[in-house]
Amino acid sequence: MELLIASLASGLAGFIDSIVGGGGLILTPALFALFPHTAPATLFGTNKGAAVAGTAFAAVQYNRKVSLPWKALLPATAVCFSAALTGAWVVTQVSPEYLRKALPFILVLVLGYTLAKKELGRHHAPRFSGRHEVLIACSVGGIIGFYDGFFGPGTGSFFVFLLVRLLGYDFLHASAGAKLLNTASNAAALLLFSFTGHVWWHYVVFMALANVAGSLAGTHLALKHGTGFVRSVFIAVVSALILKTAYDAFLRGL
Repeated sequence: MELLIASLASGLAGFIDSIVGGGGLILTPALFALFPHTAPATLFGTNKGAAVAGTAFAAVQYNRKVSLPWKALLPATAVCFSAALTGAWVVTQVSPEYLRKALPFILVLVLGYTLAKKELGRHHAPRFSGRHEVLIACSVGGIIGFYDGFFGPGTGSFFVFLLVRLLGYDFLHASAGAKLLNTASNAAALLLFSFTGHVWWHYVVFMALANVAGSLAGTHLALKHGTGFVRSVFIAVVSALILKTAYDAFLRGL
């Protein structure tokens, strides 16, 4: 029964993740509810094992339909992978508690900016090319990759927002690029958890299949309905992230 519920949660997480990120809102709490006495590192590792499969398949699906700036995104992906490994190491040395309390306010700013700028991300108009695009993409990959390794909630949504805001991508192209970067950060975290024995591979196999199925469905909808649909889902997911992170930071345990 636990495997069935975990797989269903993974499928729904893959669906949300493939559109704008935020699948951790569903799968991580589900794993903690199903296995309350299990070490958190094991649940995080198992979560990453499923998530990396979904984001990788979503990246492939998007690439078939959306033209991606590979000269900028491939270096950014390498930087993201390295930064995520660094962040995962740093969290073993420094508590992320201060970031936990700041995150809801950061997300409120992201949501407010997106709502205020009604044309934000509706049209694909890259602002940079060549070396400038590479440098900014690498900066996004490095900063959010480190964040994913160090803390993590909302990583995919942060990737989408920054690719829209800084590089001028529309939400569809930003979501496609975000999947590539998020695959790298998920793979880095999975590598670290694997080395420390914190992955339930017998669960990961089934959860990964479900995550891929959800990812394929979400990618299909995003490609079919375009950037306006992705923007709407982005707003909904960021709103849910604000509520979840605020609860975790200030209300849990009261």
